[in-house]
Amino acid sequence: MSPNARPAEEDSQERTLLRRMAEGDRAALAALYRPYRRRLQRFLSRMTRRADVADEVINDCFWIVWQKAGSFRGDSRVSTWIMGIAYRCALKSLRQHGEDDAADSDWPERSDPATDPQADHELRDWLSKAMRRLPTEQRLVLELAYSGGYSLDEIAAIMQCPLGTVKARLFHARVKLRNLLPDLAATHPPRLASQGELK
Repeated sequence: MSPNARPAEEDSQERTLLRRMAEGDRAALAALYRPYRRRLQRFLSRMTRRADVADEVINDCFWIVWQKAGSFRGDSRVSTWIMGIAYRCALKSLRQHGEDDAADSDWPERSDPATDPQADHELRDWLSKAMRRLPTEQRLVLELAYSGGYSLDEIAAIMQCPLGTVKARLFHARVKLRNLLPDLAATHPPRLASQGELK
C-alpha cells in the first residue's frame, strides 16, 4: 500500500459519513466524532490550558460539522475541513473566555502505544517543555505538520493564512526548538542525535 493510500481511504470513508450526516444520520455523526475527539483535544491543548474550553470547542465544532455536512464541497480532505472549523471555533471561544496561554498547560502529553511502542518518554518530555515556550501559532504549525501529518498547503487552509506565513512559522519554530532543547536538557543530556527529531 502506498504512503498516500491510507489517508485517501480514510478520507473516502469520512466523505461517506458526511453524506449520511447530510441525510440526518446521527450514527454517522457518532462514527465521525469518535476518532476526532482525541485528535482535536491534542490540537487544542496547543491553544488553551483549559480542558473545559477545549471540550466546548469540540462540541461547537461538531455541531457545525453536523449542520454543514451537506455543504462540504470536497475541495480538501475532510480532516482539513474539520480542523479548520475547530481552529476557528477555538479562536472565537478564546476571545469569549479570555486569552490564556497553553504554554502553562498541565495537559498530559499523549502517546499511542499501538503506533509508538518504543516512545522515548524522556525525549517527549523535553519536546513538550520546549513546545510550551513557543508562540501559539508556531506550536500549532508544528502540531499540524508533525503530529497531524498535514501538508503546508493544508495548514494554510486550516489556519486561513498565506502559505509563506506557514513556512515562516515552521522555520522559526524549528530554530527555537533547536536552541531550547539543549538548555532544557542541561542536567540530563538527551539522545537527540539518534532520534533525528529536528532534522
